[in-house]
Amino acid sequence: MSTPEEARKKLLGMTDLFSLGLSEAEFAKLSSLIYSTCGIKMPPHKKSMLESRLRRRLRSLGLTSFGGYCDFLFASGGMEQELTSLIDVVTTNKTDFYREAAHFDFLVERALPELINRFGSGFDRPLRLWSAGCSTGEEPYSLAMVLSEFGRLNPGFSFSILATDISTEVLSKAARGVYAAEKVAPVPEECKRRYLLRNREGEKKLVRIVPELRSLVSFRHLNFMDEDYGIREHFDLIFCRNVIIYFDRPTQQTFLRRLCHHLDDERFLFMGHSETLHGMQLPLGQKAPAVYRKLAT
Repeated sequence: MSTPEEARKKLLGMTDLFSLGLSEAEFAKLSSLIYSTCGIKMPPHKKSMLESRLRRRLRSLGLTSFGGYCDFLFASGGMEQELTSLIDVVTTNKTDFYREAAHFDFLVERALPELINRFGSGFDRPLRLWSAGCSTGEEPYSLAMVLSEFGRLNPGFSFSILATDISTEVLSKAARGVYAAEKVAPVPEECKRRYLLRNREGEKKLVRIVPELRSLVSFRHLNFMDEDYGIREHFDLIFCRNVIIYFDRPTQQTFLRRLCHHLDDERFLFMGHSETLHGMQLPLGQKAPAVYRKLAT
């Protein structure tokens, strides 16, 4: 069996075969691997999307065909070298600061007062929040701003945020906390002044999250298909918005049960507004649009 490097070198210098496109057999092989690895379903209509995204990956590897890429990926040692990059290619990372703003209103006006009054969360111990599927960091940093502003009005309040994603590429961007200036347009002006640093050099207008806020968010790689997430703590709040839309129904239910395991009783789960939990056997009761509370056991 050839090594990944041997498979790559074998195809160097050959005529460009991209015009042949991604074959049905190659798509089936890759989509099966993607589903088994990270639970993302790749129906036939996504074949052209996968082909388009993989072209850039092939060029960076010096490969000239999709068949060569499959040879490289499935050769001995290929998964260890390339699987993370393949996952980075197929994951969609659409997110914004203060996305679905009604959730932040519910958090401040209803969830936090209840968690504080009933459980002492944030005062007896730090409030624990998990941003599951954090992408490039806009969600956890938005939450850090909202909670920091709450803390300014409620001295002694403290919190910690765990932010996870399967893509190492987006996690690297999130940890840096650097964004194009237009990306932070939804951030309230007072929060911009307190929590953003502006780049005063070069032509490109950039902002960076201040170190004090970045220190409140811990970024970690996590695959939701793993049986053990390596997370031992339980959370008061979990934000998992626009994640399960990429999974089929059985995968959604299995994943959400695992998520509930990490949520303390009578604490809150925030989902995306386009996602429904209707018909699933989960220990959750709906409290507001796309907001659920874990039932007491």
